[in-house]
Amino acid sequence: MSSKEAFKLAQEADLDLVKVAPTAKPPVCKIIDYGKYRYEMSRREKEARKKQKTVEVKEIRMSPNIEENDLNTKVNAAKKFLKKGDKVKVTLRFRGREMAHVQQSKHILDDFLEKLEDIAQVEKPPKMEGRNMSMVLVEKK
Repeated sequence: MSSKEAFKLAQEADLDLVKVAPTAKPPVCKIIDYGKYRYEMSRREKEARKKQKTVEVKEIRMSPNIEENDLNTKVNAAKKFLKKGDKVKVTLRFRGREMAHVQQSKHILDDFLEKLEDIAQVEKPPKMEGRNMSMVLVEKK
């Protein structure tokens, strides 16, 4: 029907004429209570936001001359983060002359991953970014 007829019907029913698909040929309209429609849409959006889970990225920083016990402490912290569902970014920071021995320090990240192998997998492999070498771990599914 024409838009004028539809508008008259909507006014008689004391409702609103809302274009559902304005780009369609011909445009699709609905006769509804617009206030109620907006309220329902906002409730749906709110419900969708409640069901979403935000994934945080937790960072664990280490230096190349980290000792075994300190590494184990960092591994335990990473386990806790992974079990909570967060991603873990493991960063190895190089300062001063430590930059000369970057390749020898890569084994620290490998050891870290080896200790978390049962619950974590690599999302982003170790990569040098400026003075930092970092990798991102996520929980195994």
